[in-house]
Amino acid sequence: MENKTILKPEFTNLINLASERLGAKALVCSDDFFAEKENLLKPGRGIFIADKYTDRGKWMDGWESRRKRIAGHDWCIIQLGAPGIIRGLDIDTNHFLGNHPPFASVEVCSFEGDPKTFLPESKDLVWKELLPRAPLNPGSQHFFEVSSAEVWTHLRLNIFPDGGVARLKVYGEVYKNWNSVKTTDLVDLAAAANGAKSVLCNDMFFSHMDNLLMPGRGVNMGDGWETKRNRTPNNRDWVIVKLAHRASLKEALVDTCHFKGNYPDTCSLEGLDVAPGKDTDLSNAGLKWTTILPSTKLAADKEHLFETLFAGDEAFSHIRLNIFPDGGVSRLRLYGHIKPLK
Repeated sequence: MENKTILKPEFTNLINLASERLGAKALVCSDDFFAEKENLLKPGRGIFIADKYTDRGKWMDGWESRRKRIAGHDWCIIQLGAPGIIRGLDIDTNHFLGNHPPFASVEVCSFEGDPKTFLPESKDLVWKELLPRAPLNPGSQHFFEVSSAEVWTHLRLNIFPDGGVARLKVYGEVYKNWNSVKTTDLVDLAAAANGAKSVLCNDMFFSHMDNLLMPGRGVNMGDGWETKRNRTPNNRDWVIVKLAHRASLKEALVDTCHFKGNYPDTCSLEGLDVAPGKDTDLSNAGLKWTTILPSTKLAADKEHLFETLFAGDEAFSHIRLNIFPDGGVSRLRLYGHIKPLK
């Protein structure tokens, strides 16, 4: 059944470690005759264009191998965007109906060297089964919760025996060795690649809050966080970011790249320090947020660098970006010095 909608599990709120925007790469595969392996890592679920063909056959928005006429199965090796602990998988066969693989499995490995020196064919690599061979349906998302506390850097998707997969999403938590970071180092605590996560916002009608923390500048207006037009007088839209590590902040960058007729008029930043593991309702109006950056004017399609922030050395675990009255922000960078956890 095509485009079958099912309830998404809780782990899909975690970061997708296999996102090309995070830096994930499809390194090598056994075969991608009909559709390129790189499509696996693109956002969304993939599209279908009825009359679009290539010189090899039907154009498909996913990874598709040819019909196998020999023994064996097809596979694709992916370098995750950041080392991480994997909590769940989404193997999506969207639009692959008569050409989906009947089964799939997933293996993982941890490579400690320079990613540029990774050799998929190396016999020194130790691959571990993360997902045993599981059945797949046509045109469907398949969510698999996994149990592994280890940190992985690479993943191998196996399909049996051949066929097409639209997207692979690998949900988990970024791992960063903070013992290697000095307390005097200026670190981007709002970088998804360091483990930061957008955890709550009041509105993301046009584009997702997670985009704020992705590497690089936004590629277009859809690659940012954008709220709907709000007609309420004195409205404030907001997003809360859990920092990659508890820290004191020294600099901030608010980038309205590509937002020209819809950038916020002003913005402000507030901080909160929450103990790890403490169950805190971040939407509670009674929480005592500390002003870090007072309401400040913004401009269209511009990087705004604020080098003088909170004068003290107070530590924060969460930051709230407020925009007035609404609009879009492409990226948020928060630079500071890490502090001991509570």
